Amino acid sequence: MKSYLERMIVMETLKKNLANLLKVKTIVTLVVMAIFAVLSLRGSISADNAMIIITTVVGFYFGTQYEKKGVN
Repeated sequence: MKSYLERMIVMETLKKNLANLLKVKTIVTLVVMAIFAVLSLRGSISADNAMIIITTVVGFYFGTQYEKKGVN
């Protein structure tokens, strides 16, 4: 059985890893949304296509992270 200190260290490590993961997800999501919003505003792609692309990328990224957590 783990001691209280060991459990606290594990929890702290878990919190740090989760915070880092959320930072990466946030950055990726914002960059993708910004790129396709600019392309849409410039008229390079339609707003409908931008929404489809953003939804697909974000859904895939978050879906794969959810899948990895479920396997572990």
